[in-house]
Amino acid sequence: MDIDDAPTQPRNKLPDHLELQRTRVVCKADAPTHTEGFQYSGAFAAMGVDNSVSVEKFCNNFKIKINRLTEDDMEFDMIGVDASIANAFRRILIAEVPTMAIEKVLMVDNTSVIADEVLSHRLGLIPLDADPRLFDYISNDTPNERNTIVYKLHVSCAKGSQRLTVKSGQLDWLPEGSQLTIASPAQPGEKPKTYTSFGQSQQKTSERPLGVKYEDITIARLGPGQAIELEAHAVKGVGKVHAKWSPVATAWYRMLPEVVLLKEITDGDAEQLVKKCPVNVFDIEELGNGKKRAVVAKPRACTLCRECVKVAADKVKVTKAKVDDKDKADGKVDEGKAKVDDVEVEPQIELRRVRDHFIFTIESAGALPPEVLFTEAVKILEEKCERVISELS
Repeated sequence: MDIDDAPTQPRNKLPDHLELQRTRVVCKADAPTHTEGFQYSGAFAAMGVDNSVSVEKFCNNFKIKINRLTEDDMEFDMIGVDASIANAFRRILIAEVPTMAIEKVLMVDNTSVIADEVLSHRLGLIPLDADPRLFDYISNDTPNERNTIVYKLHVSCAKGSQRLTVKSGQLDWLPEGSQLTIASPAQPGEKPKTYTSFGQSQQKTSERPLGVKYEDITIARLGPGQAIELEAHAVKGVGKVHAKWSPVATAWYRMLPEVVLLKEITDGDAEQLVKKCPVNVFDIEELGNGKKRAVVAKPRACTLCRECVKVAADKVKVTKAKVDDKDKADGKVDEGKAKVDDVEVEPQIELRRVRDHFIFTIESAGALPPEVLFTEAVKILEEKCERVISELS
């Protein structure tokens, strides 16, 4: 074909293969391809395509669509962002959104089989039903009503009784502060000095009791004659210091799956394909006259197990076995192997991932609702950006 007869590509539009490479990650049977994005703004300048990033483009393309929202978790689509932005939100949710957690445990009595440090660690991991936005970080300040929440636990198992299970619901909130005295009052009528210095009761500043989120978490089991008495102080912190301050059980995302049928799959092959998929991505469409074909019914459910793309390879294995058996019977083993080598696997299905479309899931640990956690993560990212801009200027 003469070069003058070659089809011309219109300006301001990429060829299909380049557009696929720019906007999709193609998942082959062995490994994904096109995993690296085009960060250079002039990558397609010769074709008249602007690949630069601008605030106007971001505002026009960015969308959030909430698919599921409950008290503890939410799933939403984040559309029109780079993977680095989605990953920034994930990392901030896990490590930088603050919560309240038990940090200091004053042990009065512990005759259980659990060591003091193990018991303290278990207490620190109990989610607290306290809004961290109402509290300050504690630094070198004296623990007060603005930066500390105090809990008390005093349980015992009487001799001769059955074993007793200590639950998180038995932690009592002390809105007036610590009840453990450090020293006796110097003058009659003075309040004894305690481990906290509350100026007022936290009941005046909190609209609801600052208890635990879940009251059925097992803390310890006591045998007859054993007891636990302690006081726990909760403070504000972030997950990058310790996992007990992480506000989420998990936060994760995946790119939107895209399942494309490259050729029509009919009759027995269609039924085999539907049976192969463990998450029911495919379905059967009746065409009449006993004909049927496979269709993509639920592409969003694809988990990239690649079972569907292995169907063609399995068919080649069956063909290989039949050829070998026939050649062995005819005494032509070598020729049979040559025939098998000539068999080419024609791809029937292509698995893709949309590069700028993320399915984001947030599972809250209980301190804040998931939608509030994401809002707080956006604020933290905004503060980081403002800090960078101010330092550069």
